Amino acid sequence: MKKKNILFVMPSLSAGGGEKSLINLLSQINFDLYNVDLFLFSKSGEFFTLLPKEVNVIDPKVNHLIFTTTLIKSVKSFLKNKKYQLAYSRIMFTFKNRTIKNSAISEQYSWKYLSASFDILEKEYDVAIGYLEKSSIYFVVDRVKSKKKIGWIHTNYANSGMDNRYDTPYFKQLDNIVTVSQECANALKDNFPTLTNKIKVIFNIISPKVIKTLSKEDIQDSYLFEEGYINIVTVARLSEEKGIDQAIKSCKILVNKGYKIKWYVIGEGNQREKLEQLITINDLNNHFILLGIRENPYPYIKRADIYVQPSKYEGKSIAIDEAKILKKPIIVTNFKTAKDQIVCGVNGLIVEMSEECISLGIEKLIKEVEIKEKLKNNLANENLGTEEEIDKIYTML
Repeated sequence: MKKKNILFVMPSLSAGGGEKSLINLLSQINFDLYNVDLFLFSKSGEFFTLLPKEVNVIDPKVNHLIFTTTLIKSVKSFLKNKKYQLAYSRIMFTFKNRTIKNSAISEQYSWKYLSASFDILEKEYDVAIGYLEKSSIYFVVDRVKSKKKIGWIHTNYANSGMDNRYDTPYFKQLDNIVTVSQECANALKDNFPTLTNKIKVIFNIISPKVIKTLSKEDIQDSYLFEEGYINIVTVARLSEEKGIDQAIKSCKILVNKGYKIKWYVIGEGNQREKLEQLITINDLNNHFILLGIRENPYPYIKRADIYVQPSKYEGKSIAIDEAKILKKPIIVTNFKTAKDQIVCGVNGLIVEMSEECISLGIEKLIKEVEIKEKLKNNLANENLGTEEEIDKIYTML
């Protein structure tokens, strides 16, 4: 039987939910059936070393590498080589990103100029998959020759800030639009009612066996998780939608009440400086610690007394599912898709989206030990693996 040629497209393999989801998928895929190529805009990211050896990574051509250098350097290079259209595109790309304040819309409307730096890929594929919303999908539509084209949406479109008028002509050219939860699918159907028949739900692939095995490894920070403290863990990008600012303020409330708290956040992002200032202003440097990226977060989650996801919105959080597998008492804020993963009072607590409510939820788990044990026991009896989702992907391919 002839192998099918599959292409995945991603901006990079930085430490985000979509990127982790792709690594999990590629770790499960049957390479006897598929030749898999991966096109990355930037051959970088914390998850890059986790790629299966069978995956062939395609490097962008020189024009794109020049495009991604500083504005002055890239424009000078293009002008020197008489690539005037690329010089113009580089200037307009910067202009769009600086003048459009909404980051999602700026990525959409700057694609026209970024795309000029990419050639059409020479190889023709059986299936091409833009595995992240926006640029990855646009690349598959504009720069890939393929019999079938699929776009993957990892966020709740209703809260994403994206302009559906921009996406509509791209989505019309896709054979399938895949998303990660029913709530996310409903949001897509509301925004693209004429494309309802293309929308499919495939949950993020998670393997309890792998997570439990990795959770037994030693952590690199042996001084963490001190005895006598309530140790809280959050895994999230340091960005506005993840609500880390709310978590810091919640921590302040708990510390002021006399609780001995150590709250660890695993992740990196563009709000680090702002969050560090907020931690310092609230005198929480010994209580709220931004650990940065950890290639293996599971030993940290395993050692936590409580896992908290303070997000303002999510598609479907892989981190929550991982905390469930490790039987952690979980608190999540009431973002739209929270109920897709947590049944309040059964396998976690859902609290309102404020620092006061987050702190009250944590306090409840500290003081009412029987509730904490009930959540852990219920998680122990829950079927949490999603490895069978790969079969849905095979059917679609």
